[in-house]
Amino acid sequence: MNILILGADGYLGWPTALFFEQRGHNVYLVDDCSKRELELELGVSPIAPIVDFSDRGWLLTNDHPYHIDLASDGAYDILVSILAGREIDTVIHYAEQPSAPYSMRSRNACIATQQRNIIGTLNLMFAVRHVNPDIHIIKLGTMGEYGTPNIDIEEGWLDVEHNGRKDRVLYPKKPGSFYHLSKVADSNNLEFATRCWGLRVTDLNQGIVYGTSTGESKLGTDCGTSFHYDETFGTVLNRFIVQSLLKQYLSVYGVGGQTRGFLDIRDTLRCVEIAANIKAEPGEFRVRNQFTSQWSVNGLASLVTTSIGGKIYHHDNPRVEEEEHYYNAKNDSFLLDGLDPYPLNSVQVANMATNIEPYLDNVNLEWLKPRTLWRQ
Repeated sequence: MNILILGADGYLGWPTALFFEQRGHNVYLVDDCSKRELELELGVSPIAPIVDFSDRGWLLTNDHPYHIDLASDGAYDILVSILAGREIDTVIHYAEQPSAPYSMRSRNACIATQQRNIIGTLNLMFAVRHVNPDIHIIKLGTMGEYGTPNIDIEEGWLDVEHNGRKDRVLYPKKPGSFYHLSKVADSNNLEFATRCWGLRVTDLNQGIVYGTSTGESKLGTDCGTSFHYDETFGTVLNRFIVQSLLKQYLSVYGVGGQTRGFLDIRDTLRCVEIAANIKAEPGEFRVRNQFTSQWSVNGLASLVTTSIGGKIYHHDNPRVEEEEHYYNAKNDSFLLDGLDPYPLNSVQVANMATNIEPYLDNVNLEWLKPRTLWRQ
């Protein structure tokens, strides 16, 4: 395949590029490094330094990475040129502002998130329509689009019966941040494009990803990806592991019953590969829920304390969310297509701890604290 990866400098984008390169595909990279700029703005950074984006393309095919802001006025024309000139058949779209807390920081952060994410996706849609509607768009969504409904979460679609009539509709969404709202808008725009223009789209509603090691990350010192533990770009599991290693209390927000889907970064790569190999049909908006296990915050905290030690502290919740709720999401499609997941267990947590322990001197304890208030 000729694969264009948008957001190729990111936590998932770079491992995805290496993964497909190693399997013989032609891989082309696009990013505008805006997340690195946000890190500078906020004064945060990954626990270990990572190679500059401008140097990453040379590790692949000698094709220099494209530095493009997908939401800019000129992005459409550049995308058209790349899609046509490189004869792209698959686009993997990660190129969005990825942080819920950042989107809730301020009016400006909210607007920047929505503009970047929604307009960038629209530019991609129109470019694919112009060049070749048969190009398969694989867009990274999030399980956070669904929220925490009091019914089972299906894979994207819901069969409903109302007043004696039946229909199949997109599953109702109840996102918990302006970031998640932007992802819902992406999904709605892409679904419309499949109906209107016959595009092929696979929407991957992904859970929270953990881990830094992939088979490809061991190819060299420049092949690793980022590990964030700060409240803006980090995850709850990353924060707990760092707090445990530093003998800090594990900060559980609220009562800790919040439950979400999780998956290993190696499973993310395999899921994206499955999605690329089994294309959506022309005019199809195919939704796959991309996670392998469900964990509550309390469950994660207990797993970390059992694996590497520590004590738990219940912190006032800075977010607006249900802290105890029903959660049962379906994830059958990838399992039926051959995914054999890596389990989240004590061994995995210990491995992550071993990988980051040499960099503990780089930790800034202030970054572990919640600084973004949803009701602010």
